[in-house]
Parts: sequence; structure tokens; C-alpha cells
Amino acid sequence: MPEVENDVDWTTEIDSKYRLVLLAAKRSKQLQRGAKPRNYTAAKKTTRVAVEEGKPGLVRYQATAKTIKVE
Repeated sequence: MPEVENDVDWTTEIDSKYRLVLLAAKRSKQLQRGAKPRNYTAAKKTTRVAVEEGKPGLVRYQATAKTIKVE
């Protein structure tokens, strides 16, 4: 696991269903590449495992602000 900086504001609470979908998609890709699940589940598919990990807050994330250029 990569080292985490101490001053980074990591969040475990998922504030919307859209963020849950985005986090589950990224986590599913990690699981497909060989990452170990963070909790026990009877699910076999990586997408289901990823969604179940997101619900109890096992996946940490950092929200970043992206500037959108409007012309």
C-alpha cells in the first residue's frame, strides 16, 4: 500500500450515491487487478464487492476540486 501523507484530508463518509458509483468503479478496477477485498462478502463479482466496501466506509478518498473553464 502506498504511503499516505499525514496532512491530507482523507474522508471515509460517502455523501452521495453518485460518489459511491465513482468510488465503486475505481475500487472494482483495483480488485480486478489483484487487490484484496477489505471485508468478507459472499459476492463473487468485483463490482458488488466494491459497492459493499463503500457502504461501511472501508474505502478512503480525497475530494479534489477541478476548475471548469466556461467560454
